[in-house]
Amino acid sequence: MSTEQGKNGRIVAGVDVGAATAKAVILNNNVVLASSVIPTGFSASQAGDVVTREALGKAGLSMDDVEYFISTGYGRRAVSFANKVLTEIICHAAGVSWLMPTAKTIIDIGGQDSKVIGLDDRGYVTNFVMNDKCAAGTGRFLEVMAGVLGIDISEMGPVSLLGQEPCQISSTCTVFAESEMVSLRAEGRSREDIIAGIHKALARRVAIMGSPVGFKIEVVFTGGVAKNVGIHKALEDEISLEIIIPEEPQIMGALGAALLARKELDKVSQTS
Repeated sequence: MSTEQGKNGRIVAGVDVGAATAKAVILNNNVVLASSVIPTGFSASQAGDVVTREALGKAGLSMDDVEYFISTGYGRRAVSFANKVLTEIICHAAGVSWLMPTAKTIIDIGGQDSKVIGLDDRGYVTNFVMNDKCAAGTGRFLEVMAGVLGIDISEMGPVSLLGQEPCQISSTCTVFAESEMVSLRAEGRSREDIIAGIHKALARRVAIMGSPVGFKIEVVFTGGVAKNVGIHKALEDEISLEIIIPEEPQIMGALGAALLARKELDKVSQTS
């Protein structure tokens, strides 16, 4: 799509700057034109700028073509060009409910936090819980365990599915769980069983955390950890429900931010 064509539409953008990754989604009249995901790195401000420009470049657009920006996520206030900032809870709900209108529960596990969000029939948030104080139950937990076991984190999911007897990981603390990994390896437990146990422990922690919200059909799994097939299976086993994963689970917050930016733009247009 050319820049000139973009100017004929109503271009908006959602920017989700998380602790681990930054995401951007570009919309034109509720049609997704492009999206991008990059590591956040040291500077949340720079990551928000770079990921937005990258997504716009994919759409053949520039910053000047965008009529309204909404930022969300951990680093949302660092996005200097945002017209408005919103919490990731609101934006995830907007993104998921637009893509999957029948969704009632969102499980979001990112690099540094995890959350469970309940939705009503209109896609509005009814309740939520969030873990952003402890690495256990997050992607960081998996990163640490992958390091201890000497495996690339992207390989953990497929390897865990080969486990026959998942190890019991009793600690919910990343530091103590790391010590358990060392002990289990010394006992001669297989890497497959250890990783299956790690996934089971993470899934159990998320299920316990989300119990005040409850898990109601349909359950949607978002965030970077949703790409891990082992966690997907472990969560389904833990809550005894089928869990749906969007095609691009990492961009749901940015998608919701972009959709809400479109609504804000419509409000501005109506009052002007």
